[in-house]
Amino acid sequence: QGSETNPVQGAICGSIAGAIAGAATTPLDVAKTRIMLERAEADAKRYVGTLNTLSLIAKEEGVMGLFKGIGPRVTWITIGGFIFFGAYEQSTSLLWRTKLWD
Repeated sequence: QGSETNPVQGAICGSIAGAIAGAATTPLDVAKTRIMLERAEADAKRYVGTLNTLSLIAKEEGVMGLFKGIGPRVTWITIGGFIFFGAYEQSTSLLWRTKLWD
């Protein structure tokens, strides 16, 4: 673009990056949650290891089962990325303007 990123641009980039990362890692989050929430008193554990858990979910619920909760997850991470990167860019900008970061 030929100039430095302003805080709003940083916030938008952060939210887009967060949305992509959140969507891409949703299957891992689903598997982690299933493993964590499995009852300890069960005789035989159904979810043993990440790959086994991912495979079992895909077999029983279809591939879309791996993406349960993607909407709220992506929304939350998108908002967080916007706030985090926007605040970072704003802070950096203020520090350079006040010469505290020279």
